[in-house]
Amino acid sequence: SGPARLARLPLARVKALVKADPDVTLASQEAVFVLARATELFVETIAKDAYVYAQQGKRKTLQRKDLDNAIEAIDEFAFLE
Repeated sequence: SGPARLARLPLARVKALVKADPDVTLASQEAVFVLARATELFVETIAKDAYVYAQQGKRKTLQRKDLDNAIEAIDEFAFLE
């Protein structure tokens, strides 16, 4: 219940990943939730942008090259290059 229902990613798994960073000593539930939501929005955005390239190739299934094309074409994804 509460904020956990608004996140699709398992918050316990997100918290475990955060705590795997040796520089992190404490992660509040709010911080974990925000990271989970931000990750979900990021994945949704890049998937939608990559799907445009799949459609151009007359495909319904995303392939690595579709993600590569989206990363190359969209400035916000430049950090992934």
